[in-house]
Amino acid sequence: MRRAALATLAGLSLAAAALAAVPAEAAPPAPAELAKLVTLKNVRHHQLNLQKIADANGGNRAAGLPGNKITVKYIADQLKRAGYTPTVQNFTFDFWQETAEPVFAETAPEAKTFAPGTDYATLQYSGSGDVTAAATPVDSGATGDGSGCEADDFAGFPAGHIALIQRGGCFFSVKTDNAIAAGASAVVIYQLPDQPGPVAGTLTTPYDIPVIGPTNAVGKALVEQANNGGVTLRVTTAVLNEKREAANVVADTKRGRADNVVVVGAHNDSVTEGPGINDDGSGTATLLEMAKQIRKLGPEVRNKVRFAFWGAEEEGLLGSQYYVDNLPQAERDKVALMLDFDMLASPNYVNFVYDGDDSAGENNVEPPAGSGAIEKAFNDYFAGRGLATDPTPFNGRSDYNAFITAGIPAGGVFTGAEGIKTPEQAQAYGGTAGVAYDPCYHSACDRYDNVDLTGFDHMIDATAAVTQLFAHSTLTVNGNELARRAAPARPAKRTVPDEIGIYATR
Repeated sequence: MRRAALATLAGLSLAAAALAAVPAEAAPPAPAELAKLVTLKNVRHHQLNLQKIADANGGNRAAGLPGNKITVKYIADQLKRAGYTPTVQNFTFDFWQETAEPVFAETAPEAKTFAPGTDYATLQYSGSGDVTAAATPVDSGATGDGSGCEADDFAGFPAGHIALIQRGGCFFSVKTDNAIAAGASAVVIYQLPDQPGPVAGTLTTPYDIPVIGPTNAVGKALVEQANNGGVTLRVTTAVLNEKREAANVVADTKRGRADNVVVVGAHNDSVTEGPGINDDGSGTATLLEMAKQIRKLGPEVRNKVRFAFWGAEEEGLLGSQYYVDNLPQAERDKVALMLDFDMLASPNYVNFVYDGDDSAGENNVEPPAGSGAIEKAFNDYFAGRGLATDPTPFNGRSDYNAFITAGIPAGGVFTGAEGIKTPEQAQAYGGTAGVAYDPCYHSACDRYDNVDLTGFDHMIDATAAVTQLFAHSTLTVNGNELARRAAPARPAKRTVPDEIGIYATR
């Protein structure tokens, strides 16, 4: 029995020695390390500073306005203090702002005036105009897939009429282009049945005619009137549209391979209606603190991490698109993946993970290979903490769009915007069913207190943990495995039996 014990212990010693010979780089990092360093308290400090910037500069941080210029300076200054050499990438864009309250009214067969902000909203990049005309529904039998996405939807449309179009199925600009080609004098894009409130969207580029977005209830009622005797509407908009400047702020870690870059992004602007402390002050604040703490991982950062704060996202994803469009192909090829963090703190949150493998079949584009592995990394992280997740589609609503359309794998997390929480989601996450994930989405109340701290803390941890995972290895996303350095030779150690016959090292 004593001899067997000696043999077993000797075998264990040999196994331990074999494990010790494996290079340190071969072992994956402890996934919670960066998550422990990036604290909710410090992230909230950045959010508070963004709130102060907005409050002192007209109540917002919108691109082309003073609050955003100060935000860009704050981000660059914080990165410099953390030891980075940030690049501020300026670009021009079409600045748009309403200069007077819009008017949307029914003039016949009844007289009825709708309330701006409650019953309808002006779409960004709408043109100015004062139009009174009969309204004609476009493909009014369309279901949740929307209408107006095909030129054929406008067959027989009377020139000069106002087009009534349901949201969904394609970009607002596509619907508007088709309407203009058919001779529409104004465009009314009403909300989907399962979405609350008016349509708050962007046309991406300036238009010459008024384009507004009422609620589903208003839109459907007008369609019914138009189909049963006709309805005349008045649509009036007054806007400013001119070229202004916005900026991306980009900074790379000093450590890591420059030919296998992990891009993590959030947008630095808000809408003009409010300070945007959830959208996307939550992402900006999280990335700033992660940039400050990631250096403490030392050699575990084997791939360069690029922190990117995109400008003019709310104007139509302009900053991220500008960045990708101006990135030479040789540099694009060095980008292993992109992680998008837009809205991480919604007060009625869900742990949404971008559907990288399109298992739900709702993506607008086919995600590049490797996106499914990113989705799995986030799902695995949440599952490891006993937390639920829901998939959310790649539908072109955030800065990942420029990357996936360029063939770069992408992923990320999101806590929800104007969508309505289901009873099943309320059971899984808490919160209130039948209420928007963020009731302050694109509104003045998107302030420092517009946050669920528990959900935000979970999202901060997930963001940090998955960023650390891919900073260490992108093998599962792009097949890139770093070569392992040979372990240094170790001097031979002399072993002698101790007094009870168990081998010891001296």
